[in-house]
Amino acid sequence: MQSKIWEYKSRHLNKDDITAFGNKHGLPPVVACLLLNRGITEDAEVSAYFRKSLAAINSPFNFEDMEVAVARIKKAVDSHEKIIIYGDYDVDGITATAVLYKFLKSVGADVEFYIPDRHKEGYGLNIPAINRLIKNGAKLIISVDCGITSVGEVEFAKTMGADFIITDHHTCKEEIPRAVAVINPKKPDTTYGFEFLAGVGVAFKLVLGISIKMELDTKNIFMEYADLVAIGTIADVVPLLGENRVIVEKGIAKLSQTKNCGIKALLSISGLGGKTLDAQSVAFAISPRLNAAGRMESAETAVRLLIEEDYDEALKIATYLDNLNKKRQEIEQEIYKEALKQIESFDTQQSAYVLWSENWHSGVIGIVASKLCEQFYRPCILISCQNGKGKASGRSIEEMNLFSALSECDDILSEFGGHSQAAGFGINQSNIEEFRVRLNQYAKKCFEGKTLLPKIYIDCPLATSDITLNAAKILSKLEPFGMSNETPVFSSKGMRLITVRTIGADNRHLKLYMSDGKNTFNGIGFNMGNMVGELKCGETVSIAYNISINEYNGAENLQLVLKDVKM
Repeated sequence: MQSKIWEYKSRHLNKDDITAFGNKHGLPPVVACLLLNRGITEDAEVSAYFRKSLAAINSPFNFEDMEVAVARIKKAVDSHEKIIIYGDYDVDGITATAVLYKFLKSVGADVEFYIPDRHKEGYGLNIPAINRLIKNGAKLIISVDCGITSVGEVEFAKTMGADFIITDHHTCKEEIPRAVAVINPKKPDTTYGFEFLAGVGVAFKLVLGISIKMELDTKNIFMEYADLVAIGTIADVVPLLGENRVIVEKGIAKLSQTKNCGIKALLSISGLGGKTLDAQSVAFAISPRLNAAGRMESAETAVRLLIEEDYDEALKIATYLDNLNKKRQEIEQEIYKEALKQIESFDTQQSAYVLWSENWHSGVIGIVASKLCEQFYRPCILISCQNGKGKASGRSIEEMNLFSALSECDDILSEFGGHSQAAGFGINQSNIEEFRVRLNQYAKKCFEGKTLLPKIYIDCPLATSDITLNAAKILSKLEPFGMSNETPVFSSKGMRLITVRTIGADNRHLKLYMSDGKNTFNGIGFNMGNMVGELKCGETVSIAYNISINEYNGAENLQLVLKDVKM
């Protein structure tokens, strides 16, 4: 059982300040504490946080290039020019492609879409694909969730007689492509006012901008596509603050009554049809099935699902993606087991794990790297090698910036990109051992004098008398939860263990029944089954947990989702 450090977000807060803030806004102390932990202190922020109103949605014309983009697209629609939407193969790119395609089709555009092959072409725009698209008649190419660094590719398109509009949300480099319009909330000179939109959110803004100029009912347009935009926003793990929070809340509300045949089929095939949905169920049930297309084969299959208008056909595609996702899970488990054997074979302690094989699927290694990083609390890089070339995906811990580490090794990498906690790169197989040595040297310096243990960030301690079904319902009003608005984590002490057992496949999950002397609490610890041997009935423990509502046979029951148990 790996020890974890419990960090309390509330330790900097004064009890009197919490009480005063709660009284001012009519909030229970626990909810007041949660908002203060999230930096929500101003009256307007508190009101917007709970209202989640469409009034919080910025005008698309806050983007300085929106007028130009809309005018060029209207011209293409009116002149029946062929428009190509150039997307990305993850869920954000897939949903962005589907939203823009469906809308442009609905207003009479001659539109098609293109998603590059993850394994053959890699991420982003590429000249051979652009060349084929233009030769096949494309006059206007609109990128979604990519393109902000593609200076040369946009110049090539111009020499071939095609215009480019870029919609993206990734960090800009010093040189911005000279497209007809560049819509990105992270542009240095942007006037938009909210930098955290997902790629699908930026594409959605373009849809709303066109709707306004075409004098369509923008509220109806917003609600028509909110479910798709919510799925992509959740999957891309952008901060669920500001308008992202509104988009996701409205989108989740619409999911249960969606008219999108593809989403209906996904809900059915994943067992979510007719159930109450939240951001977590979208992230763990819908996103992996859409992602499986791009990871295993072609992301175009997922786009076809989301634009399909015949339910029976959509169900066939959803079933195919479900089977593809199961295959992905099997391959993931095989790679995981092989990676564990490599870790066990090291004769010295590694500060960072660099693992490679010629038999690993490059579309799956990132998931395994994430799992191993969490399990061992060490940076972990997995490399899939073919014909002497390696494609790598890595994950890191907060004590080491992975992007900075790769920057120190860039002389032996063919390319790299990412951020502090996750990154990918290319490398010649002959350089892997040198990379392993240098990465470990870098990591060792980062970790010097530090205790490397995973942290659980806890909002505040909670008396067991406050753990009630009513409290769970109050907390649900703070949803949707996600990055920067995480599901609240509490801690409580004095829990006596009544029942300790495992459940699920391979005894993977921990099941506890606990008592504080007055009430009995039901706890579930996902992927915590390995703790069962160290917990004994009758012992008193402290727990870190989320409060949730478990619906079963029409009844609502309180359930604690365990994050850690300390004796």
